[in-house]
Amino acid sequence: MASSRFDLVRDKVKEFPTQSGVYLMKNLADKIIYIGKAKNLRSRVRSYFTDSKDHSPKTRLLVQNIDEVEYILTKTEVEAFLLEASLIKKHRPKYNIRLRDDKAYPYIRLSWADDYPRLYLARKVKKDGSLYFGPYTSGFAVQGTIRFLNRTFKIRDCTDMMFKTRTRPCMTYQIGRCTAPCVTYISKEDYKSEVEGAKNFLKGQNRKVLKAITEKMMLAAAEEKFEVAARLRDSVQAIKAILEKQAVINDTSEKDQDAVGFFGDERGCLVETVHVRAGRVLGTRSHYLPHFDPNDAIEDPREWLVDFLNQYYDDNFIPDDVLLPLDIGNDLTKLMGEVLHERSGTKVAVRFATDERGRNLVDMANQNAKAHFLKYVSKSEEKLRGLDEIKEKFNLPEIPRRIECYDISTFQGAETVASQVVFEEGVPAKEHYRRYKIRTVTGIDDFASMYEVLSRRFKHTEYEDPHLIVIDGGKGQLSQAMKILNEIGRQDIPVVGLAKARTESDFRKQEVESSEERFFLPGRANPVIFKHNAEALHILSGIRDEAHRFAITYHRKLREGTSLESELDYVVGLGEKRKKVLLTRFNSIDEIKSAVPEEIAQLKGFNRILAERILLQLNEPDEEDVEVE
Repeated sequence: MASSRFDLVRDKVKEFPTQSGVYLMKNLADKIIYIGKAKNLRSRVRSYFTDSKDHSPKTRLLVQNIDEVEYILTKTEVEAFLLEASLIKKHRPKYNIRLRDDKAYPYIRLSWADDYPRLYLARKVKKDGSLYFGPYTSGFAVQGTIRFLNRTFKIRDCTDMMFKTRTRPCMTYQIGRCTAPCVTYISKEDYKSEVEGAKNFLKGQNRKVLKAITEKMMLAAAEEKFEVAARLRDSVQAIKAILEKQAVINDTSEKDQDAVGFFGDERGCLVETVHVRAGRVLGTRSHYLPHFDPNDAIEDPREWLVDFLNQYYDDNFIPDDVLLPLDIGNDLTKLMGEVLHERSGTKVAVRFATDERGRNLVDMANQNAKAHFLKYVSKSEEKLRGLDEIKEKFNLPEIPRRIECYDISTFQGAETVASQVVFEEGVPAKEHYRRYKIRTVTGIDDFASMYEVLSRRFKHTEYEDPHLIVIDGGKGQLSQAMKILNEIGRQDIPVVGLAKARTESDFRKQEVESSEERFFLPGRANPVIFKHNAEALHILSGIRDEAHRFAITYHRKLREGTSLESELDYVVGLGEKRKKVLLTRFNSIDEIKSAVPEEIAQLKGFNRILAERILLQLNEPDEEDVEVE
């Protein structure tokens, strides 16, 4: 920041109010580059403009890029914490700690507020009267657990729409896996009593669950209902098998706890959270913070840890206890407790783990953090070598840390859409994916469609510029893309065309073993070819494939509900004959989605594997997407 501009901003900050709020720092392009919260706005923001010797390298770089500082006042410091987290999520500022966790970890949602509750796989925790359990590390594990609980406690698995419109029991009832609440074969009270068993199981009250099922088994055996008793016996064995796989920390505790640990060096930091539910370790989650050194003597560890907690618990389940690896002080501990209480509605203890059990959990988190950090940086360094090879092969001015790829997709000559996929540091950055519905083009015209997409994309100055654009196609598509970028004034961005090799003879001409992929560069006659196992190739072909997938799923989303047949077109392995069989048997897409595998597997031409694949693809959760204006 120029000295005159520095002085101007510093003088303006002197007039800031002394109450709590959130401050937003912007650069010359009017883009928000940092968001912070403060109990005293004037004091906090002025600290950035003091002697730079007291600042970390990251802070010094931030200050050099500040052109404007704005603020939003809040009534309390707790409100400032809540507002900061939501603004960081919205604007993704460059210099904030950002949780680059592409996975929306699954939860089990029990719709307890419903008259006839059911179990769902959920990706977000909402205040909707439901009970949430998790997070789990695998969607397959969640689906498996839900299937197990549905069968064991005879919980309905139909959609709410199907439930309301049913006039006779479905096959799930006929095979003894549901009590048909849809046609009131069971009262609300009795049904909820059955679901109570699933709730107790998920809450970790395993002894109570086992005792109840065992009593039912003994009663069924005494009444000579041997098939029922056998099913209950199998349920008891299945529950015991699940419990044996879970590490027990305290089998008498009903508290939910998260333990936080971290490990890192100048390459970055990995924060690990260990999730303990009702005394049993449910799983762990890793959160990598690139270019952040937790051992920096100037960086206050309490500050970045609080920033992490504030962002992490903006979306995720908030437990009863949060155990920390270091002492953040009484004031911050109390404040974080108030912030989490505001979000969850229940009392939350945030504390430095000093007791033996708490220290053991934090040690587990630290050990996992170290192991996952070493694994992560190993992969990151491999990706960096791949990006460096791309830079050298394509003669780029810098390493392409941000690569964008676009795909134009027209389904059966109808509506045209496009996808924008972004890779950062060689891996998908799904928070930057964008979708476009083509508005100005009639019919199939890829050039006009791409012109519209790139024009709309680069109107958004809040998006970071890519270091490289990948176009799916050969010399023709490359020249078109170059022409478009030149017309919209962004010829400064490097672009490359990616196409498959035409004939096998192309390989024999190469002195090294090569891939089928060929890359065309502006002003170069011959294509660039990578070795078939090169990391650079995996990155470039990966982003092309991801862009194609993302565009196809957008078509599916747009056509969902308007055309059952088009939805089935996307299911791998489902031909026309099988599709007709499905359309004859089921009346709607919801009916197919809510079917159990056995219903589909028994149809002519189907089997269990295909049935599960159909249900998996049709019930695949939608990605959170943004359509670009």
